[in-house]
Amino acid sequence: MNSIVVNLMQVRERIELAALEAKREPEDIELLAVSKTFPTSAIEEAMHAGQSAFGENYVQEAVEKIIKLEKLRPWLVWHFIGPLQSNKTREVAEHFDWVHSVDRLKIAERLSTQRGEFPDLAPLQVCVQINVSEEESKSGVSQTEVEVLCNAITSLPNLVLRGLMAIPAPSTDSVEQRQAFAAVQDCFQQIKAAHANDLGYQFFDTLSMGMSDDLEAAIIEGSTMVRVGSAIFGKRDKISK
Repeated sequence: MNSIVVNLMQVRERIELAALEAKREPEDIELLAVSKTFPTSAIEEAMHAGQSAFGENYVQEAVEKIIKLEKLRPWLVWHFIGPLQSNKTREVAEHFDWVHSVDRLKIAERLSTQRGEFPDLAPLQVCVQINVSEEESKSGVSQTEVEVLCNAITSLPNLVLRGLMAIPAPSTDSVEQRQAFAAVQDCFQQIKAAHANDLGYQFFDTLSMGMSDDLEAAIIEGSTMVRVGSAIFGKRDKISK
């Protein structure tokens, strides 16, 4: 059996076991396969094993893959999960379904305006990235700024605010992992409660957090979408197209 197929089965089992430990339904947690640096052949193998959502970090590499796999577009959902610069927003607005890494209003405004140039496309689904560990080297807004940015996004016409995304500082300690994810969950719940009756928050349902090494902790603390790359595709080498 192909290793990607086996790896997907093992990751899905990890998700199910973590969900059961947290007394949650496994189907409430979506698996996002992070295919950055891997070739389109690996994406096709994962797709044939039942995977439909794929995450990419690098705009140029991702767009080349999306175009190459255009015939499979009806079965694929593309998520942009990397840092996004202003000069790359047009390509993301044109080719992706989701953006997880919105961390400033300028980026959100550009995405909305440029998405509007493609009237056949559905609104872009976006998450606000929160820098929960307050790392200077990492993208994301502070916990005190998250709600302000979320509110601004709800007024933009071609975006749908879906939730929060976080990449906590790496840790092998499960207690530290859970503390970071719990802080994101608390922020998410506070925003959700404060805007329960606001139209712009009607689809605010996504907590994008947890990766290959900490997905269990993330699921226990409420993640609804885990971003898994190496545990599915293997060790990353140089970028492949």
